Amino acid sequence: MTPRTIDFRPLPGRRRAAMVVAGATVVGTVLAGAPPALAAPGHAPDAPTALTVDDRPRPLNVEGAPRFGWLPRDADPGEAQTAYRITVTDAGGATVWDSGKVASDQQSYVPYTGPALRAGAAYRWSVRTWDRTGRPSPTATGAFETGISDSQWEGASWIRRATTEADDYTLARTEVRPNASPVVRARAYTAADHTYELYLNGVRADRGTSFGYPGEDYYQAADVTRLVRAGAPLAIGLRYHWYGSGQGRPAGARGVLMKLVVEHADGSREVFVTDGSWRVTRDTRFVANAERRNGEGDRVERQDARAEVTGWMLPGYDDSGAPFTAAEVVGAHPTASAPHLIGQETRLTETTVAPVALRTADDGTVVADFGVVVPARPVVRFDAGVAGRTVPIRAGYTLTDTGRVATSTLLSQGTDMSFPYIQTDGPQEFRAFTHLGFRYLEIPGAGEDIAPGDVSAVVVHTDVPAGQEATFASSDATLDAVWAMMTRSALYSVQEAFVDTPTREKGQFLGDAANISYATMGAFGERDATQQAIREFLRSAARYWNTGGDRGRYNAVYPNGDGKRDIPDYSLMFVDWVWRYWTETGDRGLLAEAYPAIRDTADYVLRHIPATGPTAGLVTELAGGSGAYRYGIVDWPEPGRFGYDMSAAARTTINAQGVDVLRTTARMAEALGRPVAEAATYDGHAAALTEAINAKLRRVDGVYVDGLSATGEQSAHAGQHATSYAIAHGVAPRADLPALAAHLASMGMKQGPMTAHWLLAALAEAGRPDAVRRLLTNPDDLGWADILARGGTFTWEAWTLDPGTNYSQSHGWGAQAVVDVQETLLGVRTASPGAARVDVVPPATGLDHASGVVPTQRGPVRLDWRRTDSGLHVDLDVPVNVTARVALPLVDGKSYRASGPSRARFVGVEDGRAVFEVGSGRSHFRPVADRAAQPR
Repeated sequence: MTPRTIDFRPLPGRRRAAMVVAGATVVGTVLAGAPPALAAPGHAPDAPTALTVDDRPRPLNVEGAPRFGWLPRDADPGEAQTAYRITVTDAGGATVWDSGKVASDQQSYVPYTGPALRAGAAYRWSVRTWDRTGRPSPTATGAFETGISDSQWEGASWIRRATTEADDYTLARTEVRPNASPVVRARAYTAADHTYELYLNGVRADRGTSFGYPGEDYYQAADVTRLVRAGAPLAIGLRYHWYGSGQGRPAGARGVLMKLVVEHADGSREVFVTDGSWRVTRDTRFVANAERRNGEGDRVERQDARAEVTGWMLPGYDDSGAPFTAAEVVGAHPTASAPHLIGQETRLTETTVAPVALRTADDGTVVADFGVVVPARPVVRFDAGVAGRTVPIRAGYTLTDTGRVATSTLLSQGTDMSFPYIQTDGPQEFRAFTHLGFRYLEIPGAGEDIAPGDVSAVVVHTDVPAGQEATFASSDATLDAVWAMMTRSALYSVQEAFVDTPTREKGQFLGDAANISYATMGAFGERDATQQAIREFLRSAARYWNTGGDRGRYNAVYPNGDGKRDIPDYSLMFVDWVWRYWTETGDRGLLAEAYPAIRDTADYVLRHIPATGPTAGLVTELAGGSGAYRYGIVDWPEPGRFGYDMSAAARTTINAQGVDVLRTTARMAEALGRPVAEAATYDGHAAALTEAINAKLRRVDGVYVDGLSATGEQSAHAGQHATSYAIAHGVAPRADLPALAAHLASMGMKQGPMTAHWLLAALAEAGRPDAVRRLLTNPDDLGWADILARGGTFTWEAWTLDPGTNYSQSHGWGAQAVVDVQETLLGVRTASPGAARVDVVPPATGLDHASGVVPTQRGPVRLDWRRTDSGLHVDLDVPVNVTARVALPLVDGKSYRASGPSRARFVGVEDGRAVFEVGSGRSHFRPVADRAAQPR
């Protein structure tokens, strides 16, 4: 057999030797069929499915050139898309653009290149594909609508109620009568600082939130056709809530903007807008001047049902007098306080859930238990309310010994989680307007029996693509429970944006967002929230970090209410996050958009490498942060550092991240077709920094110390972070990995949830899936299983709940390890941008069985394997247009036989694994004796 090298480029920091296959290395031969590139002639492909425009199935406010996506389908095994054709037609059926037949396997982010599209218009589009044999598929059809620019609000004005209230709940209304011709299409475009609800004839038609800086706010488009009747009165009502600045929220400017477009069968078009004719009043159901829940910006939501403005959203309501007054007009959009609006791509999903149980505390208080921590708006129905009775509804994470909701600083995250409700007489319903994270809801002093059907919660999180949720099941019940907790925690940590916690700050911290995004992309095929967040942090760089020594940095929280502030290691994490997004999606457009800022970050690293002095060649005192975060955070909260030497001027973690930044910038340059010298320059700097780290930051036994002092002495402390980062970011010499991994594994868990993924990644890189599983499932050490053992249902901010702190019990950043389960313990990894190639590498030791579905940009990869004494029994299903590299561990005297509709091609043996390539469809791999595997 002629030696053959196979190029396989893993994620940055994941280094694998090139595969060399030679006759001398093959310990067993394998019966294999035709290579995946040679599909036999068969059926024509099926019509594509899962059509999207800008990652959404039917978007209503596409901005700029649409980007199309689909999943090709084909019943034949080993198939791929070889060409596509897209057509776009307008509402009248006229062709606007025809791509013609394009020879390409691209199936995501395919750009529209036709003439300019009309604003606020509906279009249909179709796509067909061709297979390897040149056969076309039937056509699949989708739809999208374009958004509107700042000049296309057709006279809509920002309006508001004249007030200086810090917690402004305002109702605004008007009444119109559309003409008598049947309504064929109606769209509402709405924006507000900060949250709005749109009502048409008393029915809620839309809800949206924007926490942006001026010029960065969002508007939403809603299909309201079913709510608009021709020739009938139409009451248009808006409730908006502005509540000043907070951790994840600039103050912005209070007010609301709306345009309603109604199109009729006779071709007429009507536009109704917010303007000076609207009437406004305070939403007196919400008690004024409520206290803050904590120091982060939210206020306690106090409701008084006696003060509700009833009927305000219905036709015929008399708003000519008190309490309504004329709206104050800020100005027609755009205004100085709102110079630009961005079409919102993300949407919130609202799901009403019932408690799993009603408990009764020792004092008789009813406590609803929702089973797990949920980010939700509580709802309670009363049958016999008494006017003036206050029911101090309270949410919480845990219960006291008496069965009541715990309210201590530690167990409430330092947050007043109450929803005080003043009743009116008779039947009524309390419905919260804002959400908190909680598991328990107590209803003391209700004055009546509370039944299970009286209590519910509206769970809110970002929407994710339908049918793309990952699954995982294994022979380890604890691991399965950890997986469930992590996936749930990730999804529940994204509402209007990624948040550190849905209860305390509700802020989009860069480090938290990156960690959670890993999990939401991997477990739910999520794209929109990640795109939005990446762009928001790019805007933070443009707003605050755009000159001199500031370039290359990003806000630690954005958007936010406290202006310019950064955390150095978060800025470095941003580069890895963008690369992870590119690897998962193959979205070259966003990569190109981010690249100038990424280069600035690489140069930021280089500016802090002195040429001379005690720390020459190392990243030293990377500028940024303040107080406990100065020069970098390392891990958080402080106990998660486990004694890391924060006095080090040249920290090993920062230097390892610096290597990753420089290498990743080089890879981005290559991906974008930048000059060869550009990538080579950053690679050269990465190599030099790696050499310096290995020369100056290792002990004689190869273990990495925490850093160097300003005078050049090695830290006396060698924390787990230093060595795990060196391995995970591709700094440690490969020959050292076994010993270093043994050292890391012997330490147990000595990193916080914020950085634990990098520990797991380091152990995986060093070939220790057993240690990865141990850390994920050991209830006797710090970690995920310990959280479960202590009654937690959501990943925590820290591994422990330390007295005197307000550590969060709903912190999604520990969910990043979702990808470690998928990549290391199940064994499915994206191997090329957009998943044209995937790796299937089940662990050589450990679990007896694992199965799962991993969503990729090109469709779900399904894997099921069972361990036997002879090797693994593997069943694999690969999407059309994807090639899998399957590497299965060999047992002495055994090899593998491949079978199934999709015929795998044996490639060779690498590191004790039989390696195959297989195309789309189902394939099976079974261990057999060497002789049984001989080709025939």
